[in-house]
Amino acid sequence: MSTSKATPRAWLGLAVLALPCMITVMDLTVLNLAVPKLSEALKPSSVQLLWIIDIYGFMLAGSLITVGNLGDRIGRRTMLLIGGAAFAAASASAAFSTSAWMLIATRALLGLAGAALAPSTLSLLRTMFEDETERTRAIGIWGASFGVGAALGPLVGGLLLEHFWWGSVFLVGVPVMVLLLAVGPFVLPEYRDPAAGLPDLASVVLSIAAVLAMIFGLKQFVQDGLSLVPVAAVLAGLAGAAVFFHRQLTLQDPLVDLSLFQQPQFSTAVAVNVLNVFVSFGSYILISQYLQLVLGLSPLGAGLLALPASVLAIVGPMLSPLVVPRFGTAATVAGCLAIAGAGFGLTIFVGGPLAALIIGISWALWAIGGSAAATITTGNILGSAPAERAGTVSALAQTGAELGGALGIAILGSLGTAVYRAMLDASALPADLPADLAATARDTLGGALTVAAQLSDPVAAATLTLTAQAALTTALHATSAIGLVISLASALAALIYLRDRPAPEPHQAPRPAGA
Repeated sequence: MSTSKATPRAWLGLAVLALPCMITVMDLTVLNLAVPKLSEALKPSSVQLLWIIDIYGFMLAGSLITVGNLGDRIGRRTMLLIGGAAFAAASASAAFSTSAWMLIATRALLGLAGAALAPSTLSLLRTMFEDETERTRAIGIWGASFGVGAALGPLVGGLLLEHFWWGSVFLVGVPVMVLLLAVGPFVLPEYRDPAAGLPDLASVVLSIAAVLAMIFGLKQFVQDGLSLVPVAAVLAGLAGAAVFFHRQLTLQDPLVDLSLFQQPQFSTAVAVNVLNVFVSFGSYILISQYLQLVLGLSPLGAGLLALPASVLAIVGPMLSPLVVPRFGTAATVAGCLAIAGAGFGLTIFVGGPLAALIIGISWALWAIGGSAAATITTGNILGSAPAERAGTVSALAQTGAELGGALGIAILGSLGTAVYRAMLDASALPADLPADLAATARDTLGGALTVAAQLSDPVAAATLTLTAQAALTTALHATSAIGLVISLASALAALIYLRDRPAPEPHQAPRPAGA
């Protein structure tokens, strides 16, 4: 297999690929900032507002495998440019939406466009960078672009919302996508699987339905607790996934090549990525509540505390490729996960006058360790697959990350809620507290603080506040302990299975589809 060094054109192409990655993350962060203004302008119901926020992630996660596979067949550059054009058009439509349902529809289109962008950018790196060391470095830059988008999103969004209407935040991506469309055809290579046929439509429907059902069910579980709708959705998703995987074993040209999971390096890298996102997303919910409702920080103060972590989330992917040649993939990933685990371990002891400092340090450790590990394992996933399957594998990796995030929020978030409620039993609440107020206090810490503010007895109010805050702190300790265990277990698995592997042989000689 050729391992020729990348040309200057390839590195310029990498800079072009980083732009849509940055914008797709910014699009997620700026929406949260725009919610108050768009709610005032469009007056969505509570259900509509939830769909405005969630539909992007639903459509993105549900379509990744299908769109990534389609990119392998029609051309990765072609799919990227289609996604860029669709993202620009949907962004402009979202900016000038005149109703909540119009914004929901345009956000759904943005999710589909994002599904075309994300795996295409990663899979093109497989074509542009044949040398594994250079490819890992390129993936580091690719990964850092997401961190840049996450860091810039609140700043850019805040400035726009201060001077313009709510829809202005969606227009940020339009000039970037126009630049992609103008420059991409000249600096990005085209590549498609020369032996691919038409995608199996039944597999397409099953993959989309299974992922959408599971993501929907997990989100509903977090929102409404254990009830019929989320349980039925998750079970339906699992059943659809089982049928999907069984069907892949019977097809000559499957949507997902399950034989890849027989490689310990590939399956371990995918599992490590999923678990990495699982613990990060699951812990973030309680951390944000702790900072604002226990420590009393403003949203801006909490954001500033996260700034070092945001910077390290950019640095980690950039530095990790420099460490791998010295220590090897297995040891480097294990070390990075151990650093992330140390962040969780530190959070177990959060409390007292140094609580904010402890959170800031632990957040920084998660950021640099987790982001660096994700960069290396993503390179391992991409390098484990034949060149002609890179688009499908890229989409599979990102679908796993989406599911990992949803699972983390559902499972760790629910566990934290269970710990909080267990500590706020009847004996911990004021004896004369009415049943409805007691239920509100036991529901969330925000509810408890609201109830405490309504109590006429200052001693009872202070007692309820301190008890509820202590309960959330204990919940944070519990979920952090789980994060520590999972991070260390992932580190051990990486140390055992992520050994250097020979480059995969393609099923047949690949044929470039263009310059």
